[in-house]
Amino acid sequence: MWEWIKNIFKKNKKVENMEIRKLEYLISTWLTSKVRQDQLNGERYYRGNQDILQKKRKAIMEQGRLETVDNMVNSKIVDNQYVKMVDQKVNYLLAKKPTFNCQSEDVRELFGAKFLRMLRNLGEDSLNNGIGWVYPYFGKNGKLQFRKFEASEILPIWKDNNKEELELAIRLYEVMEFDRDRLKPVKKVEVYSEHGVNFFIWDYNRLKETGHSDYISIGETGYNWGKVPLVPFRSNNLEQPLICRVKCLQDGLNEILSKFQDNMLEDAGTTILILTNYDGENLGEFRRNLATYRAVKVNNMDGGKGGLDKLTIEVNAENYQLIIKLLKKAIIENARGFDAKDERLGGNPNEMNIQSMYSDIDLDANQMETEFHASFEELMWFVNKALNVNDTLEVVFNRDVLVNETESITNCIQSSTLLSLETVLAQHPWVTNVEEELRRLKKQKEESIEGEYAGVINAPDDDE
Repeated sequence: MWEWIKNIFKKNKKVENMEIRKLEYLISTWLTSKVRQDQLNGERYYRGNQDILQKKRKAIMEQGRLETVDNMVNSKIVDNQYVKMVDQKVNYLLAKKPTFNCQSEDVRELFGAKFLRMLRNLGEDSLNNGIGWVYPYFGKNGKLQFRKFEASEILPIWKDNNKEELELAIRLYEVMEFDRDRLKPVKKVEVYSEHGVNFFIWDYNRLKETGHSDYISIGETGYNWGKVPLVPFRSNNLEQPLICRVKCLQDGLNEILSKFQDNMLEDAGTTILILTNYDGENLGEFRRNLATYRAVKVNNMDGGKGGLDKLTIEVNAENYQLIIKLLKKAIIENARGFDAKDERLGGNPNEMNIQSMYSDIDLDANQMETEFHASFEELMWFVNKALNVNDTLEVVFNRDVLVNETESITNCIQSSTLLSLETVLAQHPWVTNVEEELRRLKKQKEESIEGEYAGVINAPDDDE
């Protein structure tokens, strides 16, 4: 049963003298690179672990130094608009099941519910990291399967500047392993090449090789794909994470909300006490007392009686609300999302208003769809080779778009004499599966004809 694999797949060629020092340099450089930091920021901000959580209250103290003040209210508010934009984009393109058109039933079975869940997660990865990765492999049951790798774990080494074919893919990840009686983190490295996978331990910026594996093993003979089995799914051709477009705005929103709550909760924060004729103070003491105690001591020149006054600073909530509104709008515009509370959706919006609202998100969706089509084409190379077929896959993404149903149905009725029934049904807002609906219509028509003939056959004879 494995003869066709032996004929199609390439036998393992043992790799000698892998350039360990070159790999070590590439990994060390990549770990601190801006590309990876942007990816980690995207994942971190999506999960709500944002820079505002490291906020500290500081003030100019004695000798003009900026120091942390521990006794002041220090609010840390995360209003995560970023996660809203990512989920909005992913669901817009991938929430509805895509249509997979192919000839082979075996190919169609590969893209079932499990793959659709992975595809949605790939959408998140491609937006948070700029790219997602799919690893095709043969499971223990001998069937082709797909696995998603975390984008921040993968360092791709491309053969060309267009990033169309991989020379190597380096995966670095951390696991917890027992060392005697305790768990400790261990960093592992896997280097994927045309000739299989080499395994290493990453310790103190050095690689220690631990083994090698082929992609397919039959008996004692190893076989490989002939190319690196990792397929990139990009959100854009620059592989730029979405966080790069909105991080400063998200930080600004968190900062203004936290500062507003600081001012509202801190009673002494909006009031400065002025002690008159109770010892003067130098400028350093003035700064320290103002920041720490919100109080200052002064002496009158005429040596009058002592007293206690207060200077109140009013917090204008309207100013904060205006800035918050502008920041939220800027996040939506820079992320190319849409505002579900848009005034254009009030009442009974027409199709022009709806299309106008979706214009920005369509720009990113079109680009992401183009990249995903290319990725599916590359993925099909592995599918065809694994199943020993020569099939093509057409993927139709069904976007989750708000529509004016009455207007859409009217347009379908008016176009029914100009277009095929299949095309009209594809545009009808109530139809989710065109093929199934066509089968129902055919069955309904057949039953209707049978009913008419039955009426003729069973009609009473006038002569009787």
